[in-house]
Amino acid sequence: MSSSAHGGAPTGQGRAAALDPKREVQRFDLHQRLQHGLMASSFITLVVTGWPLTTHGIGSSQSLVELFGGMEATALIHRVAGVCMAVAAIYHVAYLGYLARARRLRFSMLPGPKDAADLVGNLMYFLGRQKHRPKFPRYTYFEKFDYWAVFWGVAIMVGSGLLRWYPDATTSIFPPFVYEIGLHAHADEALLASLAIFVWHFYNVHLRPQIFPMSWVFITGRMTVEELKEEHGAEYDEMMSELERSRPKTPAPAGVPAEAPPAPEDAGGAKP
Repeated sequence: MSSSAHGGAPTGQGRAAALDPKREVQRFDLHQRLQHGLMASSFITLVVTGWPLTTHGIGSSQSLVELFGGMEATALIHRVAGVCMAVAAIYHVAYLGYLARARRLRFSMLPGPKDAADLVGNLMYFLGRQKHRPKFPRYTYFEKFDYWAVFWGVAIMVGSGLLRWYPDATTSIFPPFVYEIGLHAHADEALLASLAIFVWHFYNVHLRPQIFPMSWVFITGRMTVEELKEEHGAEYDEMMSELERSRPKTPAPAGVPAEAPPAPEDAGGAKP
């Protein structure tokens, strides 16, 4: 990845490469991909083991319990997956702390007024009231929703899961109703999270017509300049401006008109 991908001044070769719409730029680094992979794999494991544990008396759940080796084995796999999810969350928070200490932490995931405007604009686009989708920034409003939903979801799932894992300790420390709250909160949040991931998240990142059958960004961490322009137009425009500002200003010889700057469509850079 060229220096422009990190926000530095692009070299002449980097500026030339930025003109290629098929050029790949980095969107997610290795740590982010590992965190997502651990979170995603643990979540799917929790769903396929938690469902039969909760509804083990229903037909298909019995088959799943048998597949995993019985109730005790299914419960063990479920708890191991829960620990992996907690580790993924701790890994991510530690990673944010490292970025903050290195003064590299960007706050582009925080919601802002533009997200509300983009939500309204996207609805107008879906209803045919405007011709083009909004130009989304680095993270869209629905990506920010997914991100922050994980924070409260992990807190509820891990907290209530620990209450259910150690019922005797829970009831010896807290009133019995605390255990009952944890029991229902765990199941209800699991159902909500499953619907959010398998319907909302999967559609937005894999099943939309512009992306179908799937996006590979969560594996490779890279996307083309053309895809960036389509999916995150505001960030693309910002990088165009940054690239233009970084171009060396060479004075034209006497009697020769200065070179006109290229149109925004003709240059590009990338930032993680």
